[in-house]
Amino acid sequence: MHMTATSALQPGAILAKPIYSSNGNVLLAAGKELSAAMIQRLLDLNVSQVYIDDPRTSDLIIEDAISEQTRARAMKVVYETFSQMIESRKWVRSIANPRLGREFRGVFEDILYDLQSKKQVMLQLTGIYTTDNYLYSHSVNVGIYSAALGMAVGLKRDELIDLGIGAILHDIGKTMVPMEILLKPGRLTEEEYATMKQHAFFGYELLKDHADIPLISAHCALQHHERLDGSGYPRGLVGDQIHLYGQIVGIADVYDALTSNRIYRKAYLPHEALEILFASTGQFDSDLIRKFRDNVALYPLGLTVTLNNGELAVVVDINTRFPHRPILRVLKDADGTELTAPREVDLSQDLTLMIVECEEIL
Repeated sequence: MHMTATSALQPGAILAKPIYSSNGNVLLAAGKELSAAMIQRLLDLNVSQVYIDDPRTSDLIIEDAISEQTRARAMKVVYETFSQMIESRKWVRSIANPRLGREFRGVFEDILYDLQSKKQVMLQLTGIYTTDNYLYSHSVNVGIYSAALGMAVGLKRDELIDLGIGAILHDIGKTMVPMEILLKPGRLTEEEYATMKQHAFFGYELLKDHADIPLISAHCALQHHERLDGSGYPRGLVGDQIHLYGQIVGIADVYDALTSNRIYRKAYLPHEALEILFASTGQFDSDLIRKFRDNVALYPLGLTVTLNNGELAVVVDINTRFPHRPILRVLKDADGTELTAPREVDLSQDLTLMIVECEEIL
């Protein structure tokens, strides 16, 4: 299998990985043969790339950082909790969920178990989602990325669980933001942006009084938009005024936002998102970003790339010591002719070759 642009799909293409809908249910299952109507529907839902079966890469097995069962449970709990919050706001009433902390602790313990039991060391999230569920999938992804970074900095299990609960719930305050602002496809007005920024404080207020949610987890919601140079919100904290967990969730939040498809733009590739993080001078701890980079697949398996000699290839393996120079399978020569016998090249060994562009082909 490998990744390809939805716009390049032709009827008859076979999905290699499922497409998920807003509540984490499978919209289209792996193995599904795509019709023209299905392809158009995916485009309408802003699904810009999918994984497809391809005999040239049939041996390539691409696994998510967590199992489908763990992700499905996490998405279900997030969706039901956030939907309940949104519904209660619509009817101007408050809700109490005495099991909130217990539910999310269980969800994160599953995520942590999957991450710690995986043999792969470079994190890669492969789930494809429709953009209508961004809030829910983003919450789960930030939990996963925060866990990976927390493990990299040496947090203990209890600390990781406190971090993870806060990470998954970091955006719960958005359930208090008017939907017309939350889902607005264009640029927010100054007034709308001021309202949106309140979600960090709203989230803290929603979480801090829950007896089974650690106060430090509530601070993840409060601090995930704070920046070391004081440019963040809601309180403009500086340097070590921002708790380590808030810094970790902040990096995970920005990275997942950049690498996710949005209504108003396509996703950045991992290496592009990390370049943006590194370029945000003074906003993030450079050591934390480096640790994050060292645990994330810069060029995900299945990604199609163009080399400086004009050849097109698919990423088939990751060099953990040199993640910016993966192992590739060349499928087309510089003239665009498909190779009858695709060959593999290890960029860590052939230093004359480099990736100059990432794209998707069929």
